[in-house]
Amino acid sequence: MDIEDLQTFVAVADAGGISAAARRLGVSKSIVSRRLVRVEAELGVQLLARTTRGAALTEAGMTFRDHAARASAEIDTAKEAILPAGELRGRLRVAMPLTFGPTHFAPVLAEMAYLYPQLHIHTSYSDRFVDLIGEGFDCAIRGAYLQDSDLNAKRVGPIHGKLVASPHYIEANGSPGTPGELVTHQALLQGTEVWQFMDGDKIVTVQPHGRFKADSAAALVAAAAAGLGIARLPDCITHQYVACGTLVPIMTRYPVPSGAAYVVRPPGHPARKVRVLTDMLAEYFRRNTDIWGLDG
Repeated sequence: MDIEDLQTFVAVADAGGISAAARRLGVSKSIVSRRLVRVEAELGVQLLARTTRGAALTEAGMTFRDHAARASAEIDTAKEAILPAGELRGRLRVAMPLTFGPTHFAPVLAEMAYLYPQLHIHTSYSDRFVDLIGEGFDCAIRGAYLQDSDLNAKRVGPIHGKLVASPHYIEANGSPGTPGELVTHQALLQGTEVWQFMDGDKIVTVQPHGRFKADSAAALVAAAAAGLGIARLPDCITHQYVACGTLVPIMTRYPVPSGAAYVVRPPGHPARKVRVLTDMLAEYFRRNTDIWGLDG
C-alpha cells in the first residue's frame, strides 16, 4: 500500500472530510478522493461513509485508522532520521495570533525559513481559535491553552500584562486605586470580558465597562494612548508606549495574573519541524525578557 494513500486516509479521518484533508495536505480534492478509492479497493472494505457534511468513519475505518496513524508516524520518523543532519523539508502550516504574531513571532518564522531552505512555511494570522485538524494546521501559537482540550501543548514562554492609561486620561479622570474603583472609569475592551487581578494570593474579578471596543490589541493601545480610557494589555504591546511615557502603568498594587504562550498541535508524535519551531520560540522568549518580562 502506498504510504501517501495511507497518510491521506488518516488526514481525511482526522479532518472529518475530503476538503479539510486536501487543505491540510496541500493537494486537490480529486487527488484525495483517488487515494481513498485505492486504499478501500486494496483492503476490500469501505472505510468512510461520505455524507453532505463530510466523511464519517465506518466501523472498519475506525479500526484501520489507528493502525494507519501509527504506521504513518513511524514512516515520518524514519524519513526524519535519514535526512541530512539539521535539514527540514516539506510544508509547515502555522496559525499565529494576530495580536502580536506579525510583530513579534513573524521574525522567528523568517529565521526558520532562512535556516531551512527546503521548508515551505505557510502562516495564518488570526486571534480566533482555529480548528487545527479540520483546517489542516501542523501547530498553532496561542496565548491560552484549554486544559480539557485533546490537543498537545508545549509552553514556550510567559505573557505578562498590566493596566495602562495615558497621562492625559489620568489627569482628567484620576487613577483607580483598587479593582472596585474601575467601574467608575472608561475601560477599553475586546468584548464583554471580565478582568482579573491579584490581591495577594486571591484573584479579584471585575466586570469593566466602556464605550470603546475592538478585537485588535493594536487598536486598543492606540485608543489608550489617545486618552480614551484604561486598557488591560500584554507587556509586548505596551512596552514601547510605557518606555516613552505615552502610557503609564496604573493600579500596580493589584497585578494582572500572568499567562503563557503555547505551541499547540494535534495529538500524536510531533513532527521535527514542529519541535524545531517550538525550540526557536522558546529561545526567542529567553532572548527578549525586556519585552515579555521575566518568568515567575
